[in-house]
Amino acid sequence: HRHRDQWAQVSISQRLVYLQSCLDRTLSIAEAWAQAACQAKGIDPQANLAGEEWIAGPISTVRNLRLLITSLQAGGQLSPPDIYRREDGQVVAQVLPANLLDRVLWLGYRSEVWLEPNTMPTQGQIYRELFPSQVCLILGAGNVSAIVAMDVLSKLFGENQVVIVKMNPVNAYVGAYLAQAFEPLMRDGFLRIVYGGADVGEYLCQHSQIQSIHITGSHRTHDTIVWGATATEQRSRKATNHPRITKPITSELGCVTPILVVPGKWSKSDITFQARQVASTIAHNASFNCAAGQVLVTASGWAQRDEFLAAIRRELAAIPPRQAYYPGTQDRYRAFLDRYPQSAPLGAGNSESVPWTIIPDVPPIAGEYALTEEAFCGILVEVTLNAQTAPNFLTQAVDFANDCLWGTLSCTVLIDSQTQSQYRSALDSAIANLRYGAIGINLWSAMLFYLGSTTWGAYPGNPLTDIGSGIGFVHNSYLFDRPQKSVVYAPFRIFPTPVWFATHKHLLGIAKHLLKFEAYPTWQNLPAVIMAALRG
Repeated sequence: HRHRDQWAQVSISQRLVYLQSCLDRTLSIAEAWAQAACQAKGIDPQANLAGEEWIAGPISTVRNLRLLITSLQAGGQLSPPDIYRREDGQVVAQVLPANLLDRVLWLGYRSEVWLEPNTMPTQGQIYRELFPSQVCLILGAGNVSAIVAMDVLSKLFGENQVVIVKMNPVNAYVGAYLAQAFEPLMRDGFLRIVYGGADVGEYLCQHSQIQSIHITGSHRTHDTIVWGATATEQRSRKATNHPRITKPITSELGCVTPILVVPGKWSKSDITFQARQVASTIAHNASFNCAAGQVLVTASGWAQRDEFLAAIRRELAAIPPRQAYYPGTQDRYRAFLDRYPQSAPLGAGNSESVPWTIIPDVPPIAGEYALTEEAFCGILVEVTLNAQTAPNFLTQAVDFANDCLWGTLSCTVLIDSQTQSQYRSALDSAIANLRYGAIGINLWSAMLFYLGSTTWGAYPGNPLTDIGSGIGFVHNSYLFDRPQKSVVYAPFRIFPTPVWFATHKHLLGIAKHLLKFEAYPTWQNLPAVIMAALRG
């Protein structure tokens, strides 16, 4: 609290020194950080799968630091590669590829940040205006270790707030590595890391010197903080609009994440590739991701629907089960099985894991348990819409995703190149109408979390009384003042094998090269990444 005014006066040149020092320190402890995460999640640190923790921890953090450096070198108003206005007047900024290196590394990708309608593409408000600092409490996520680090960077360098982080007990071990990586910020009093359970969180939320709060976690935890400890108290306070806490609170609170499969003519290898992608969205991090694929939406009139579903079952069944390290997994899993007797586990579970499980033939009805409850445990729900053509499916799928699924954080759309070309207008309308903060076209929407130049957060408009996936955005390295959502387009058949695929054969190898490249993206560092990627 004593250092908040000092932080507001820290110049851009001084902030760049902090960012560069934190980047170099993150590089120095990256391996130890990743190995600690592996040990906590039951992964052999020397196994290929360990690369997942390198990417989900230090690599994502290093990329975010480097992008912020680039942005601040431009005074917090880095010009995006392109800005255009849609026919409806909405402004869209292209943020990837940003240069020739991006075009090579992200071959065929394009990512955009859509701004709120009727707004101008202004950037970096805290670097354009006198902007007072606040003390922000971050209640850390327990699943992906980069989340806390990137939340800290967003609050400090994007919103001008000094930060106290309360680590989640599930991954409190990460705090020691964050303390080493961000030591300059801690040394000068702009960041503190503390530990404890709900009692510590409650104390800090109520503390008079905490001026704002950010939480990544459950909407239930959010409502406990804001509206009260019991359902009765929450209902009463919501009815009278009398929250326990009136401090500004931003949040990212999960989602029942859809994968919308647009009908088309796919080759056998297309089906295998996309089945692997779907399976990987479930298996990654043992499915303890807010963007884990949960609801697969297909068209009844798609001739290849059954073939695709069978391929997904094969791919999931081939992925070994992972340690269920997150508390409450068995209870959440059992709650789904109890409600859906048609559930099809792909293997046997035990006290330390649950099997990947498909629940077919779930009705597309608002209020359905599987469509309103985040599984967070390796379950894929299959829903079929009565559609015969791609345009008809897109219209129905958008309405279904917007109106029947809980949350607005992220969604994925799979559409082959020919169908995309044939029905470009229908796809464009679908993207515009999807009320999600992050939309991946032909790639898992969680990649928008990694990219950093895209925004990450719920679609705007959630009131505190019905919080959904939350309020506000993080990452957003271009520092757009009023983003609405981000969209990333990828080729239908991505080559080489994407790093989020569970079948990647050289994940640990590429991760070690990618760490260096993300810190210092040069032509000299690119060949090692490409060669490692080709071995995947």
